Amino acid sequence: MDILIKPILTEKVSVLTEKLNRYAFVVHPKANKIQIKSAIESMYGVQVDAVNTLLSQGKLKSRHTKTGFVSGRTNKVKKAIITLKKGESIDFYN
Repeated sequence: MDILIKPILTEKVSVLTEKLNRYAFVVHPKANKIQIKSAIESMYGVQVDAVNTLLSQGKLKSRHTKTGFVSGRTNKVKKAIITLKKGESIDFYN
């Protein structure tokens, strides 16, 4: 099971990174905080101070097609907000 799926690189997360030294990742839905912490530390070689997780429900989507009205949901996602210790940082672009 791959714990880390991908980092979240949005404007909102970049503000968190600059001000509070926090990073966001999309993680496996069944991963717990201890597994996420060890995966971040082993992959990026940094020390993690705290891990916060959240589950985002999929958005409702609907559209009109030739055959009628189609509705459904996008996939739900588990996200992890990682707080690093002082002086630590992750560079995604190297």
